[in-house]
Amino acid sequence: MTGIDTGTVAEVDAVFQDRVERRTAPSSVWGVFDRTGLVASGGHGDRGDGSVPDADTVYRIASCTKSVTAATLLALVADGLVSLDAPVTDLVPAFSAVALPTPDSPVPTLRMLLTMAGGFPTDDPWADRQESLSDAEFDAVLRDGLLFDSVPGTRFAYSNTGYALLGRVISVVAGAPYPQVAADRVLRPLGLDDTVFSAAESRGFVVTGVRPHAGDWEPLPTTGPGAFSSIGGLFSTVADLARWATHLASAFTDAPEPGPVTPADRRLMQQAMRVVPASVVPTSLRPTAYGFGLFVEQDPRFGELSSHSGGYPGFSAHMRWSVRDGLGVVAFENATQAKVSAAADRALDIVLANANANAGESGTVTAGARPGTGRTTAATRAAQGAVTRLLADWSDDLADAICTPNVAMDVPYERRRRAIATAVAAVGADVSSDPVEESSTAPSHLRWWLPGTTGRLRVEIRLAPLATGLVQTLTVTAEPSER
Repeated sequence: MTGIDTGTVAEVDAVFQDRVERRTAPSSVWGVFDRTGLVASGGHGDRGDGSVPDADTVYRIASCTKSVTAATLLALVADGLVSLDAPVTDLVPAFSAVALPTPDSPVPTLRMLLTMAGGFPTDDPWADRQESLSDAEFDAVLRDGLLFDSVPGTRFAYSNTGYALLGRVISVVAGAPYPQVAADRVLRPLGLDDTVFSAAESRGFVVTGVRPHAGDWEPLPTTGPGAFSSIGGLFSTVADLARWATHLASAFTDAPEPGPVTPADRRLMQQAMRVVPASVVPTSLRPTAYGFGLFVEQDPRFGELSSHSGGYPGFSAHMRWSVRDGLGVVAFENATQAKVSAAADRALDIVLANANANAGESGTVTAGARPGTGRTTAATRAAQGAVTRLLADWSDDLADAICTPNVAMDVPYERRRRAIATAVAAVGADVSSDPVEESSTAPSHLRWWLPGTTGRLRVEIRLAPLATGLVQTLTVTAEPSER
């Protein structure tokens, strides 16, 4: 499922235009991408030089940086240089001075820190001002001790301190400053040349961050690289961040893009590792978890959504995409607490709803690409054909050949045959016709609708986990037209 039509572009653009008109931020820029990369973008407001921002305008992306930090660490793990289960004290000796909350508390491991389970209090306002801290100053913070909200490894709490520790780990393991390692290991190999750790390195126009004050916008200074750069230090563009997100999303296809982080590790980043309590995301309508440097949301319509927000003094950023469809949105604004994530969330809902509606018209809504499931999908299609023949001319022998034994045990064939005949008659269905619509929640599942004179017939199958591709569930339901 790729592409975005002009109507969808207009709808998405209106979402961000409205934010500038309401003075949420002086500028707003967005991009939509599919599996091929950036396919549409737009901007509104004044980026600071009298021009409207575009896909090459540079903003701070703040905590979207955490996905790069996680990817960089996974690349080092893949090279055998460090283990995710190593306690942080192995790489950051100053942490040994930190008193743990209980006598039996484990020292936080790198895995715990990646999944926001280090036990530390959430620390956005404080940590956002610590980027330029030196390593020595960070060590002094550790030696003075830390507070804990939970025993390490037991609970989610969004922690910049944890990702600052991971930045130090990366530096120690690779023997170079974190920004250099992240650039050399991840950013430059992917051609993300506009994604950098300082304004001076940027090739494009760098937007100034602001905050509202006395009815106007007050400019804020830009901090430089330091011990907390790994929590949110990157500058980037819509074009570059869409490229990064496209690369991450490609891991869920049968032909993932090559890159410095393996497809398996990119999929690992986007797995639900740690449940995020509803109190942490009170406005979210979806169950949410944290993976490695990315949030993972479960949407009842669109499946898994990967995302991350970024908020720094003067900036707001967000990236999100559908794992199933490979469609996504990135967006930036240059105002403190602008929360462009709300607009990006709405924009992706528009993109996915329209794309799925268009696909539904052609009868091709499916669970989307999942690596390694081609054989399963083919088996499901073959089973669909066999079930179609069975509905047209029921035969117990054919049913035995295409179904697992439980199908006859759950509902005896004679009873099942009569129920199907009743459903077909109830809507005047033509069981030999092509489906008018299809949907799927997994490669081994398929639901399709057949037309009738007074409604339609819904047929649904689910395969057993057997290589022979047998049907374990078969339901046929009449859906009369509304009168």
